[in-house]
Amino acid sequence: MSGVVVPINKAGSRESASQNNSAAVHSVQSLVELVRGDMEKVNQLILSKTGSQVTMIPQVANHLIDSGGKRLRPMLTIATAQMSGYKGSHHVTLAASVEFMHTATLLHDDVVDNSDMRRGKLAARLVWGNEASVLVGDFLLGQAFRMMVDTGSMGALDVLSHAATIIAEGEVMQLSTAKNLETTEDEYLTVIRSKTAALFGAACEVGPIIAEREPEIISAFRSYGANLGIAFQLVDDALDFGGTSAILGKNVGDDLREGKVTLPILLAYRRGTDDERKFWKQAIEEGKSDDTALKRAMKLLVDHNALADTIARAVHYGKIARDALAPLPAGKHKDALLEVIEFCIERGL
Repeated sequence: MSGVVVPINKAGSRESASQNNSAAVHSVQSLVELVRGDMEKVNQLILSKTGSQVTMIPQVANHLIDSGGKRLRPMLTIATAQMSGYKGSHHVTLAASVEFMHTATLLHDDVVDNSDMRRGKLAARLVWGNEASVLVGDFLLGQAFRMMVDTGSMGALDVLSHAATIIAEGEVMQLSTAKNLETTEDEYLTVIRSKTAALFGAACEVGPIIAEREPEIISAFRSYGANLGIAFQLVDDALDFGGTSAILGKNVGDDLREGKVTLPILLAYRRGTDDERKFWKQAIEEGKSDDTALKRAMKLLVDHNALADTIARAVHYGKIARDALAPLPAGKHKDALLEVIEFCIERGL
C-alpha cells in the first residue's frame, strides 16, 4: 500500500493522486526488514496450523490468509519482543496466534456486515457461505488458543484471551450502533477500542510479557498498540469514502451500503441541515444507499469537514501512541514503530 489515490486534505476536499502521492514518504518497510527472519517462521507456522483433514477448512482459511494482508499485528508482536530483548521462540508462536485471531474476526465480520469483498477478493462467505465462514473462523480461534497454551506463558494467554473477549463485546456493541445515527462519538470510540484497538494493544503487549520486562515497559507497549489501533481504524473510516477499492481491498462506500455508522457519518449528520439529516436517515436507516446517494454522501462529508476531522482525530491518537514510546531507548526498532504511526495516518492525507 503506497498512498491514497483519492486523498483527503485538511480542508476536507478530495484531490488527485498526482498532487499528493509524493507527500507520503513513510512506510512499514523498516519494520518489515527488522522482523523478516522471524516473520518467515510465523508464516510457516500459520500454514502448518491451517491444515485439517476437513478440506474446506484450509480452503476457506487460506483464501483470506493468502490474500495479501500486511500482517501488521504479528509484525508488531515480533518487533516488541525483539525490542524487549526476548531471545526465545515463543514470540513467533504468539505472533501466529495474533494473526489467527485477526483472520477469525475478519471472517466473522464479513458475515455480520454482509460484505462482498475483503482484501480485493470475494469475501469467503460468498464463495463458501456464511456457515463455513463462521465455523472456519471458530477453528482459527481454537488454533490460536492452542498455540498460546504451547508457549506456557499465562501472562500472554491472559492478555490475548481477554482481548478475544473484548473484541466479541465490540462486535455486539456494533450491532447496537448499526443504522443508529444517534450514536455518540464516545460510544463509537468505545466500539473501535474494542473491535480494533484491543488486538493491536494485545499484540504489542505480549512481546514484553514473554521477555519478562517491567510493568511500566509492558504498559508503554500496550498503550502504543491500542492508540495506534484507534488511529488506524479512524483512517480506515475516512478512506471508506475518500479512498479507492485498490487501497481498501473492498468497495468504496461499503460502510454506507451496509448501514454502518462510522465517525465521518456521525460528524456530517450532526453538522447537517434538517434536509441533510433526513437524507442520512434514508441512506443509513432505510437502506436507500444507491450510487446517487453515495455521491451525495461524499459531498456532504467534504462540505462538513467530516473526513478531515476524522483524520485529525487519528492524528491525535497517533500522537498518544508516539508519546507512549517516548521513555523507551532509541534504536532501529523504536524508529520503525514510530514510522508505523506515520504510515497509518498518511494513508488518509
